[in-house]
Amino acid sequence: MADTPNFEGFVCPLPLRDYPQIVLGHGSGGRLSAELIQHLFVPLFDNPALSGLNDQAVLTINGARLAFTTDSFVVQPLFFPGGNIGSLAVHGTVNDLAMSGAQPLFLSAGFILEEGLAMDDLGRIATSMAAACRDAGVQLVTGDTKVVNKGSGDGVFINTAGIGLVPDGVNIAADRARPGDVVIVSGTVGDHGMAIMSVREGLSFETELVSDSAPLHTLVAAMLAASPDIHCLRDATRGGVAAVLNELAGQSQAGFELDETAIPVRPAVMAACEMLGMDPLYVANEGKLVAVVPAASADAVLDAMRAHPLGADAAIIGQVVEAHPGMVLARTAIGGRRVVDMPLGEILPRIC
Repeated sequence: MADTPNFEGFVCPLPLRDYPQIVLGHGSGGRLSAELIQHLFVPLFDNPALSGLNDQAVLTINGARLAFTTDSFVVQPLFFPGGNIGSLAVHGTVNDLAMSGAQPLFLSAGFILEEGLAMDDLGRIATSMAAACRDAGVQLVTGDTKVVNKGSGDGVFINTAGIGLVPDGVNIAADRARPGDVVIVSGTVGDHGMAIMSVREGLSFETELVSDSAPLHTLVAAMLAASPDIHCLRDATRGGVAAVLNELAGQSQAGFELDETAIPVRPAVMAACEMLGMDPLYVANEGKLVAVVPAASADAVLDAMRAHPLGADAAIIGQVVEAHPGMVLARTAIGGRRVVDMPLGEILPRIC
């Protein structure tokens, strides 16, 4: 008989010992999340596909390049201006696939339902999810449903997985940023996070704050048609643009310099951020991407983005530099420079 595995030998890695228990910040997409992934999960599950730490794994199977991703959605509230947890789950999964240049094809969905959830609410969520699948041109082909006791969940959590097909000649990865590259954002930042916060806090503004939740794969396809040589793509979700750029800087070991005045922010979002003492660079988005492209193709990519409905407000916001590798700096409106650091923990919990 085979020996019984021994699971008693685990020793918590030193970087994790300051947090003997999980805190909300471990799911923030910031520094605590990165430490948890890099010092616990990656060493235990280490393999070449995982070690790239992209939003998806790109796997070659029988000559086909497949993108494979998984995500979980725990947003609160379940319904918000511009969407709900169902549409968000589809968009978020599609976007993780699209950030490799893949054409999304198939999704799975696991529903964890809390006892007492109103059937009408579940129906609205599932209907919205089905509509989002049709709009994105993907099929939900398998799934699972579990129910937990009342008080053990929060209405509904959704786990997804997605598969897409990556075109030949496309090589997009977090470690490919190079000095001289240009940084482009696809539109106004902070819309999703502030829409969620406005509902939670009961804030009202002259202009309603609406989530930007949307599937970005057709925008990415237009960008690749303009130039297949895109180095990095990330959708700026948890931790916002700041977290994404710090991840790219760290994995590429290059410096990033931003122009704060070039970063597009809606006036209502800026007003909400100022009221709450928040920086729009750190606020989550669900329908915006950050692209790092060679300078020679930046204008062509930018023009293609602006010609697409989801990239009409695209803007060049910075560049990759040789100086300060692994760091992100921003030039301020008054001519100074500040460090745009990786957020430590949770700024807006339960945002996606």
